[in-house]
This record gives sequence, structure tokens and C-alpha cells, in this order.
Amino acid sequence: MIKQIVRFCLVPTLLVLLAYGNANADNIDRLISRLKSSNYKVRLSAALSLAKIGNKRAVRPLVRALKDSNKTVRGVAAASLGKLINSRTPRKLRRMVAGALKRTASKDRDRFVRKQAQKAYGTVTGISTEKRARIYIDVGKMSDKTGSRTIRDSMRKMVRTTIAKKAGEMTTSWGGGGRPTKSSLRSKRMKAFHIDGSVVSLRSAPRGSDVLISCKVKMLIATFPDKSMFAFPSGGAKVQTSRDDAEAAKQDCVVAVIEALVATKVIPLLRQRTGL
Repeated sequence: MIKQIVRFCLVPTLLVLLAYGNANADNIDRLISRLKSSNYKVRLSAALSLAKIGNKRAVRPLVRALKDSNKTVRGVAAASLGKLINSRTPRKLRRMVAGALKRTASKDRDRFVRKQAQKAYGTVTGISTEKRARIYIDVGKMSDKTGSRTIRDSMRKMVRTTIAKKAGEMTTSWGGGGRPTKSSLRSKRMKAFHIDGSVVSLRSAPRGSDVLISCKVKMLIATFPDKSMFAFPSGGAKVQTSRDDAEAAKQDCVVAVIEALVATKVIPLLRQRTGL
């Protein structure tokens, strides 16, 4: 199992501990089966990896994991459900998850688990599919000095995912496809902004038998479609992992910073600027 320690250099400082196993959409069934392992470390890695993939097939197995014998697994299962559920999740499934999280938040014997469940419950119950989008977000191409298309694609995906999960009044898609014009935005009475990002630095250094990955990301926020720039939030992270997993950890480092910046800086700033 890979163990990665991530420290976000944002203001205020965020400390996030992640334990990710290699994950992709092709091994969901294998990860779900690992939730039944007799080894709690295997179950823990599986729960985190399922949350990272973001496939709805993981929802019901993670609900069952709320009753795991290990408190860390239960807490991670709760937090993972908070990440998986969004406005596109069927309402019936959202209600089932909310009910399970509410029971865990009130009845679990461990304080850590209750706290994670309560936080996830608040996230899930705060989702509304009825809220009409009032802000359009144009997501830029992103840039990465290493030239990795995979990292750029992951950055764009994380921006869209975080906005969909955290800001129901914002949308990154436009009906009919393409991008809206100034007149079409005016007709729908919508505000619009452009968001882009770049990897400022991405380094690795030996740390005993492991490797310490450090990354810094700078984002740009501008009006749209005229693209008048007005904010440049930035942040960084450090990830300690095994040498074999150094390349995957680089992407995890960048994506984690993007998620934190969008959730804690970009969305609040746009809400303040538009008065929402």
C-alpha cells in the first residue's frame, strides 16, 4: 500500500493525510472486493482509492463500510461518501447515503468517525439539483511545465468536479455545447468567469527509502468572455511516497492542490464578487 502525506501550503494552512493506492476505472470491482479483506490496511487503501476514482458503483460498498470493525476505515468510508455524492447522484441514492451517514454521526462509538460522518452528511444534504446555475465558469486548458497531458487533463477535471460538488449555483457546461457569447449570457442573466491554472514547480527529492514530491500551482481568475484578470490564488503541497509510485504521486500532488484552491479560494471569491 502506498502511503502519501500531503501538506497544503494555503492560507489558512490545511493539513490533509491521504493514503492512496493506484486506482483507475478498470479495477473498481477488485477494490470493492478488497473492502472485505481481513487486513484493515487493505480495506483502508481500497476505500480511499474508490473515492479517488469517483464511480457511483462504490457508493453502496462504502455505505456498508460504515460498519467496519476498524474505526479508521469507518471514518474514511464516511469521508469518501462525502466526496462521491454530487448533484448528478440519483435522489434516492442520496437519501440512502444521507440516512446512513446520519446514523453513523449519532451512534458510532468513535469521535473521529462521528465527526467525519457529520461533515459528509452536511455535504450530501446540502446538494440541490433544483438550484439554477447563475454563474458560468469557462475552464482553461491548464499548463504544466513537464508537458504532461495527463496532469493537465486531471487539473481540468478536478476544477469541474469540485465546482459541481461545492457550488450548485455554478456550471462549467453550456447548453448545446460550446461556449456562451456575451449576448447569450446576458439573455440568461448569468455572470461568467474564466479559470486557468499552471504548475509552477514540480520536484522530487530522496527522503530515506522514499521520495518527497513537492508541487506548487498558481491559478488565474478572469472575467469572461473578455478575460480581464483580477485574482491569482496559489498553493502548494508535499507528498511522501515510495520510489515506484513517484510519477503517480506527482499527479496526485497537483490535483490535490487544485481541489483545495477551487474549494477554499476560487468559489468563495466568485460568490463574494457576484453577491451570491
